[in-house]
Amino acid sequence: AVRRIVHDASASVSISDVVTQAQSIDQTISQQHTFADLGTCFAVLALLIASVGLYGAMAYTVARRTGEIGIRMALGAQRRGIIWMVLREVLAISAAGLLVGYGAARFATHFVESFLYGLKANDPLAMAAAILILLAAALAAGYLPAWRASRIDPAVALRNE
Repeated sequence: AVRRIVHDASASVSISDVVTQAQSIDQTISQQHTFADLGTCFAVLALLIASVGLYGAMAYTVARRTGEIGIRMALGAQRRGIIWMVLREVLAISAAGLLVGYGAARFATHFVESFLYGLKANDPLAMAAAILILLAAALAAGYLPAWRASRIDPAVALRNE
């Protein structure tokens, strides 16, 4: 429509590369969108790797403590109690990591503040969301070893000791 109006006004004026303002802005910040998408992919990958690592550590810990867990169950420990015992360890490890990570994040945001579009440095909502996501991932990673620990047969565990 713009080309037609300009051509009707003056046929000697040529128009090329007519784009809307939204398209122009999108072209200008497309590299930032790409970096943001790439950063998100790396963050999800890091979360996945950390979750697998925590799962492996807790699975190993539960396997090493099979005898102890068997004795606890033989003495009357409930399955919920065993699950909670393992999840407490997961939460303790996660809390230590979150404390160190929170301190590092508060310090590092001053260096990356210019890259934070639409966020303030140390935004409480963003920090709380990150902490909740990390805690959820830690609990998800630790639940399967905890559930397996609660299913240990005390007689088999004591026989293997």
